[in-house]
Amino acid sequence: MPAFALAATLAALCASGPTFAQKPGQTDNAAQARSAATDPTDLILQGRITGVDNQTYRELPFQVPAGTARIEVEFDYDRSDKTTIDLGLLGPGEFLGRDGFRGWSGGNKRRFSVAASDATASYSPGALTPGEWRLLLGIPNIRAGGNAAYTARIRLTPAATPDAVPQENKAPLRGEAGWYRGDLHMHSAHSDGNCAGQSGARAPCPLFLSAQAAVAAGLDFVAVTEHNTVSHLPALRELQPHFDRLLLIPGMEITTFQGHANVFGVRAPVDFRVGSAAVPDWNAVLAQMRRRGLPVSINHPIRPSDERCMGCGWTPRPTADLGLISMVEAVNGGDADTPGSGIAFWQRGLDAGHRLTGVGGSDNHDAPTAAEEPFGASRIGRPTTVVHARELSEAGILDGLRAGNVFVDAFGSRDRLLELRARHGANEAAMGGELVVPAGQRARLRVQVRNLAGGRVEATLDGAKAALIARPQVSAAQQSFEFDWPSDGRRHWLRIDVRDARGRLALMGNPVYFNWSAQRP
Repeated sequence: MPAFALAATLAALCASGPTFAQKPGQTDNAAQARSAATDPTDLILQGRITGVDNQTYRELPFQVPAGTARIEVEFDYDRSDKTTIDLGLLGPGEFLGRDGFRGWSGGNKRRFSVAASDATASYSPGALTPGEWRLLLGIPNIRAGGNAAYTARIRLTPAATPDAVPQENKAPLRGEAGWYRGDLHMHSAHSDGNCAGQSGARAPCPLFLSAQAAVAAGLDFVAVTEHNTVSHLPALRELQPHFDRLLLIPGMEITTFQGHANVFGVRAPVDFRVGSAAVPDWNAVLAQMRRRGLPVSINHPIRPSDERCMGCGWTPRPTADLGLISMVEAVNGGDADTPGSGIAFWQRGLDAGHRLTGVGGSDNHDAPTAAEEPFGASRIGRPTTVVHARELSEAGILDGLRAGNVFVDAFGSRDRLLELRARHGANEAAMGGELVVPAGQRARLRVQVRNLAGGRVEATLDGAKAALIARPQVSAAQQSFEFDWPSDGRRHWLRIDVRDARGRLALMGNPVYFNWSAQRP
């Protein structure tokens, strides 16, 4: 076999991470060990090929330590004179063994990643067995006198951060701040989504149909929330480069006998067995999601929880700590004005002192259908959750949901808008924000409504309708309303809804909080 002109250097470089304060009796080595357990490690492999390496395969070894959650690879090389290097990945086992061949992308990808639950298309997800892994290089073409350098950058993410977003998914689809429209609750063939097949018979519904329906609905993002599984993660990774204007957020509907809740940004399994010895109650699940940094939303909280819909209502035993919850699905499908709506449940949580973002989700199980039933399938994007975010990225949308500058468009109108801002002196707060207003002083509130002419604005203060707006009728395509709110110095929350010309709830707003941190619940 021809000699391989290779000058490979392997440098393990710790990525920059948090600085840990040294505790009494703690050595520098202990601090470094703690950092290594949570920080990714970067490896750089560099070398050269020459003409004698034409149409050969070579392996570049690197060590994967125990406790690695993800391998990410970025590969580049000198492409002059028709040089081509193809790329694959081998585990520590035999090529055809359980821990051997993990994928081959040839020359079509510069970046890829592999983890237990997901992988870039061309690669297979699965356990990352510790040992010597190898990048597999194939060299289909380099001219006789050719000489080309290559660099492989490998990032090893530790198991302490299983839900870290892969580098290839971090770039925002849109970089500007603004309002982004999405659907936070849907299902496909990876759980119980089904739709008509070619013959008309019902069949598991492919995930790409949900993405197509979301694009047709004019959405900017969706969260795919399959029941108790992350099997859809590879499909999302495959679809995202094609749907380059629609952000696909990985999610899961944690489905138990005592209620359902969505978790967003998940990239590893969640133990959903509430009531078992392993997971005694919902608080155990919620505490684990908090440690993993994942926001949780209670779904359809006042649905029946019996033979009609076992576990659909929120009935945790013991009571779940709402301080571990980020959101409540206040509108599910078409239920905004029905007894099944979660709005009252959400508002009771606000009254109890919890800052919870009210959201909506279609809970769609049949992507192509246009059916709208209060307790059945809804078209994707109906309702739409509209989030003010710094950018259209997973981190941007999830941070926007946590912040609470969010409203729900019950009919998925594409262009309706609701904004609320409260001002006192030089300070201002949007929905989800807080304003301190001393007793005897007033806050000035401004509401903006777009594309709901003929409708009516409603104010809700601490769970009760409040006649704070003198002329609440919406008479123009774009209209502003301003009013004062007198403070008694105590904690309050105030939010705005807009009903359409037929009296239906069209837009549901989130609260502005007054004097919230000044007092304990």
